[in-house]
Order: sequence, then C-alpha cells, then structure tokens
Amino acid sequence: MKQAIHDLIAQALAALEQAERISLPAAPNIQVTPSKEAAQGDYASNVALALARPLQMAPRDLARLIVDTIGQPPGVERIEIAGPGFINFFVASDANLEVVRRVLAQGVDYGRGQDGAGTRVQVEFVSANPTGPLHVGHGRGAAYGATVANLLAFVGYEVQREYYVNDAGRQMDILGTSTWLRYLDLCGETIDFPSNGYQGDYVWDIAATLHRENGDRFRHPAAQVFADIAPDAPAGGDKEEHIDELIARAQTLLGDADYRVVFDLAKDTLVDVIRDDLHAFGVDYDRWFSERSLADDGLIEIAIERLSERGHLYEQDGALWFRSTDFGDEKDRVVRRENGHTTYFASDIAYHMNKFDRGFDRVINVWGADHHGYIARVKASLTALGYAADELEILLFQFANLYENGKMIAMSTRSGEFVTLKQLRDDVGLDAARFFYVMRRSDHHMDFDLDLAREQSSDNPVYYLQYAHARIQSVLRQCADKGLTVDTAGADLAPLGNEHEQALLRQLELFPERVATAARRREPHLVINYLRELANQFHSWYNAHQFIVDDAALRDARVTLAVAVGQVLRNGLTLLGVGAPEQM
Repeated sequence: MKQAIHDLIAQALAALEQAERISLPAAPNIQVTPSKEAAQGDYASNVALALARPLQMAPRDLARLIVDTIGQPPGVERIEIAGPGFINFFVASDANLEVVRRVLAQGVDYGRGQDGAGTRVQVEFVSANPTGPLHVGHGRGAAYGATVANLLAFVGYEVQREYYVNDAGRQMDILGTSTWLRYLDLCGETIDFPSNGYQGDYVWDIAATLHRENGDRFRHPAAQVFADIAPDAPAGGDKEEHIDELIARAQTLLGDADYRVVFDLAKDTLVDVIRDDLHAFGVDYDRWFSERSLADDGLIEIAIERLSERGHLYEQDGALWFRSTDFGDEKDRVVRRENGHTTYFASDIAYHMNKFDRGFDRVINVWGADHHGYIARVKASLTALGYAADELEILLFQFANLYENGKMIAMSTRSGEFVTLKQLRDDVGLDAARFFYVMRRSDHHMDFDLDLAREQSSDNPVYYLQYAHARIQSVLRQCADKGLTVDTAGADLAPLGNEHEQALLRQLELFPERVATAARRREPHLVINYLRELANQFHSWYNAHQFIVDDAALRDARVTLAVAVGQVLRNGLTLLGVGAPEQM
C-alpha cells in the first residue's frame, strides 16, 4: 500500500506538470511514511512541503492540487490535508485485508526486499583473539554481527560472513608460552607461573593434551627456563618484560619447529572451541581468514610496497612509518619496527586491501567500542592505497555487563575469571541470549540481567513475543481437536472489522518497511521494537475476543489473521536468530 500511495502521488505530479500547472525539479523526492497516530491516517507524505519552495507555492495550496488530482482511488477511504501541508491517507478497511493474503502467499519471504540487489557485502564480526573461549563480552558482537548480516541478506544483499583469526602476534605467543609452562608443570617441573600468562583451566587442558600426545619431548629443566629471566611483578619486576623474556626463552629452547607445534596446538584447539561455541550460538561463517596467511602469502609486503610506491611511507629512527596524518589521522603510524618486524597495523592494512581486492562492494567491520581509535588509521590506509574508504563501514558495539541479583559479575580474561558464552547459553537459553544482546542500540551501554532473561513471564520480552506465537499455535490445535477445518487460503476476511483487528492489519503492513529500515540503519533493535508492538496488539486482541466461535465465517477470518500474525512473528524472530516455539 505504501508503494501504491507513492505511485499515486508521482502520477498526480506528472499530470500537474503535463497540464503546465507546475514545473517539477529533476527527480523529486517523494516520501511516504506510516502515520504515528490513527487520527493522522495510515500513511502521510510531506511532498507538498518539500516541493513548495522550488515551485514557489504555499504548501497547503500545492497539497490541495495534488489531492484534487489524485481524486478517489481504489483502496483509499479518504485523503486529508493537515497542518502546514501534510497529506494524510486513510486506507479503506477492505484494502487493509489484502496484507493477510500477501503474508500467507509469501510465507517466509514476506518482508524481503531488493534494496541491496546486485551488491556484494562482507560482514566481519567477533574475530576475537583465540586465546581463550568466547566470553559474554564477545556475545554481543556475535549476536549483533549475525543479525546485521541476516538483515542485509533479507533485503537483497549478497552477504559473506567472515571471522578474522588473529593467529599471529604477542597475545598468541603469550598463550603458546603459557601452554608450554603448564605442560612443564605436568612433566614434574616446578614452575613459577607468570602473573601475565593465561591462567584459565582451559590452558591446563591444552597442556594435558600436549603431554599426553608427546610425553617429555618438549621438557626442559625449570632452572634452564628461568635462568637470568627478569623478575615478575610480584617480585618487584615488570610483568610485561617478564612474559616477553619467557616467550623468547621458549622459542630458543624449543626451536622453531617444536615451538610451532606447541603454538599451533593451543591456537587450533581454541579456534575449534570458538567455532563450536558460535555454531551453538546460531552463528556460522562463510570463511575463517588467518592473519598468519597475510605474511605467508606476502600480502603484508605487497601492501607496504604499494604504499611506498605512492609516496606514503618514510623512515625515521630505524622504523618505517605511514603518513596517516595526510589522511586525517591524529598521528603517523609505524608499519615496520626497527627490528624489521611488521606491526599489527601493517597486517590490518594488508587484510583490508585483500578484502577489497576480493571484489566486495562494501565491507562492514563489527568492532568493540574500544577499537574506535583504529577507524581513522584504517580508513587512511585504504585512501592511500587508492580504495574508496567510504565503502568501509565500522559498526561499534559496547560490551555487555552481566548482572545477577542486582550485582555486576566481575570478569577478567587473562586471569581466567569470566563467564563464557557457552555458560550464558546454558543458563538462560539460546533464544534469550540472542534476543537480549540486540534489544538495544549496539553503541549503547548494556546491562544483561540474568534474572530477567531466566524469567518465564510477560516481563521477559523474548518470552512475551514467543508466547504470542505459542498462543496462535494453541488456537490451531484447539481447532483440530474440535474437528474444525479452517480454510486460511479461501477465508472471507470481511468480518475483521474491530479496532484490534484493524490495528493488527496495519501492523502487518509495516513489517517490510521496518525490516528495510533496520537493515539500512544497521539497527536490529528496530525489528524487536516492531515485534513487541505486534505481540502486544495480538495479546490485546486475544484477550478481548474469542477466536473459536460458532459463526464459521468469523472464526475462519480471525484464525486466518492469527496465522498471518504468527508468520510475521516467525519471520522477525528468525532474523534475530531466535526460535518461535509452538508450545510454552
């Protein structure tokens, strides 16, 4: 109906121009939006206000011309001019009924759009260092990124979902060294474990696998391991220097090949854990991209060479610098240190170069809010390489704080004191976890209330939505139990006339637009807002009226509308990665 009204306005403007009553600017922007108040009709347009100045007319006079030209079209009960020149359209009740037919005919495809048709987009999200299991902080990025990808695919984009595996760099070396030290413990060596090592139980588990599969192959005496190593922080030293020297000692004693065995076992074990966690969380990827492959395939050197050829690099103090300040960054950035090693930023440049070289029209990164400072430098590097930096979109999300009994649960990844994503899923269930994470804007602070997520009442928003769907399925079961056959395809919908039913019809009509808006703005919570209103309207209707009545025509009409509501609830919940149970 929205498109039909848009077309009515466009045809009226064309007719007025042809009659030489107005002279339109090129490609006039005609906006039609759902009205917020029933008294303002079903849809409204500000076209008269938008065109009044270029046409040098009073908005209400132009609105009157448009309305008179439109006349009384089918499906529209009346058209009114309001305020300074808004045009309000009141849809005829029988026209509203057509949305039920569309919902039932299109089924799981109702709400799909073509806004992104022909556009390839990559969504990279989570990409947490594989230094431990995913915790509840990662869960928000997982739920948000997955839902944004779902929305984009639903409105026509060709979407690739990618996980960037940070399998290189210092944090991974700390993990590998932590694993080796725990392994030495299991070999019978007395190890003073570093305060800056990874201390979670999962490190012991990996070390146990290493010992079980290799025996004492990697064993070295503790005295040899710690000889002349800088003291740890508890002993008055520097914990960062202490762990760095232990990493160097591990690499020296083990040698390249054996160190890689330890390193890869730790990395591969945790990547598998993360992959399994995400799959159980309803998140799967088209590609897992290895950071290490950037160096192995020479992409980092290619990126540096391209920047050098374009004159964007210089040497200072033995290091190689990128002139990122030329492109709006706050300071220049090192791409190769004085020791010859490339930086993490150099890997970032190569990775984003590779993304665009793979032919994506748009690249979306979902990052934690703590990565805000990286945006300018990454965009600067893309511009310097000759790419359209505006085609890189960074979506930031705030990490979630976990609350129970009104108190925040403290967490620390390095110490191993954190609630894993798996523990959260096992506690509150997949549906509540996915739903709660995207219930608010991603860039807004979030307190995850465990007590509310567990609650089975209307106070729990996901329960409230799912209960609406379960109620609809209950109605269908009751019909079957009574031997009543409802012909939803052929039901006469004319009896749907009360205010609850008309409100539901209008709400069903809004679903495609609300999904398109949520996709365009990358805001999944807009889908939740829509579904909550739909569920609220359904519950109000259900509580006020009987569905299984003696009047067969009325019964069929109401059950058919309920089935349409159930379909839209399922479509919306599926986009969120949330189930639609048939019984609760």
